[in-house]
Amino acid sequence: MPDIGAGSQMVILFFVLLALRLPVAFALGLSAIYAMWVLGFGLDLVGDLIAAGIARFSLLAIPFFILAGTLMGSLGIAERMVRFFRVLVGVLPGGMGIVGTVVCLFWGAVSGSGPASVAAIGPLIIKGMEEDGYPRGFAAGLVCTGAALSIVIPPSIGLVVYGVIAETSISELFIAAIIPGLFMGLLMLFTLPFAGKQAGHGAASLEKLMPQPHAELPYGKRLWRSFLDAFWGLLTPVVILGGIYSGAFTATEAAIVATVYALFVGGLIYRTLSFSGLYKSLVEASASSAVVMLVVAYAGLFGWVVTVDDLIGQYSSFLIGLSDSQWVILLVIMLVLLVAGMFMDAITIMFISLPIFLPVAREMGWDPVWFGVLVMVNLAIGLFTPPVGINLYVAANITRLPLERIARGALPFLLTSLFGLALIAAFPQLSRFLVDVLR
Repeated sequence: MPDIGAGSQMVILFFVLLALRLPVAFALGLSAIYAMWVLGFGLDLVGDLIAAGIARFSLLAIPFFILAGTLMGSLGIAERMVRFFRVLVGVLPGGMGIVGTVVCLFWGAVSGSGPASVAAIGPLIIKGMEEDGYPRGFAAGLVCTGAALSIVIPPSIGLVVYGVIAETSISELFIAAIIPGLFMGLLMLFTLPFAGKQAGHGAASLEKLMPQPHAELPYGKRLWRSFLDAFWGLLTPVVILGGIYSGAFTATEAAIVATVYALFVGGLIYRTLSFSGLYKSLVEASASSAVVMLVVAYAGLFGWVVTVDDLIGQYSSFLIGLSDSQWVILLVIMLVLLVAGMFMDAITIMFISLPIFLPVAREMGWDPVWFGVLVMVNLAIGLFTPPVGINLYVAANITRLPLERIARGALPFLLTSLFGLALIAAFPQLSRFLVDVLR
């Protein structure tokens, strides 16, 4: 290695290991252990630092929110809500484009993972939109965009991690993300007219994939019946967010409440809960949680080296010295996050970059809640930014389309999303409004 600090060597080694296709968690851990060895610290510290990094009460929200989302999918709660949205908005101009947008936003919040959302609902929505006259590449671009917003719309695992790192109220972050998340979804709807949609087939396009009960009834009765069928699922965000901001429970406790609520609805109301289904959901949620928590554990080790070697002071001072304008500094931070979001998951990026960016944000006097929402929107856009956005690769895999075609389909959404990001950055009131009203 060249004659540079151990912390900088660690960062370089981390990206080298990523380029060699080593899993992110192990790239973080090995590069951090190497830096500790260079600094002269004994490896007996590793275990204590890893334990300290994950022994935080707030982090309990991650596995329970993942489990709640898994249960909502496996117990049929989510499917009932999808049916309701289909009846509600499927008759509007734009047809399956509107349905696809609403379903993507909902499912993204349930799964908590952009790539997982693309894989889960992509085939259903893309085929429905294609049958309704939308180009296949554009439909794939819509799914990539809507699924990416999973880290913005609460309850968001990304916001939980940000709250832990920034030592900011997770409850306030959840409330603050509601308007920006819905605003980004609204921009997706405004993008639909640019699809070059041909003559569509209306709301019937999903009938083969998702048969609609009571299709022979008038619209009003079908809407009412689908609402009653989905009522308990639609109540989920009310229970979670209402409980958090009323003070009934914390954001971490809300994850447990969401899990218990999903079991209650699936077991006693819809009666779709079975031992085999519960076992499958527990295994799936455990596997997903293990991946996330392994990254968190080794990222804590990585962050410790960043602090000890004073990378925070070096890099934050560099950023602050770039310009006297806080807008120039903010633009640099946003560009770094956007590029990083193309290659890595949001949790890894936050553990690596936030220890450097947060001191800059405090120096600039930026509101940490607004900055957190801005970071989430930035990272979400990175997931579908050509040429290497992770969501694009997942969509290419499930559609068998060339990556370039999906990238072209996602381009209109990228442009409107960047416009939305600029507005959220320029008007912190979009993020602070509900927080200030409910305070």
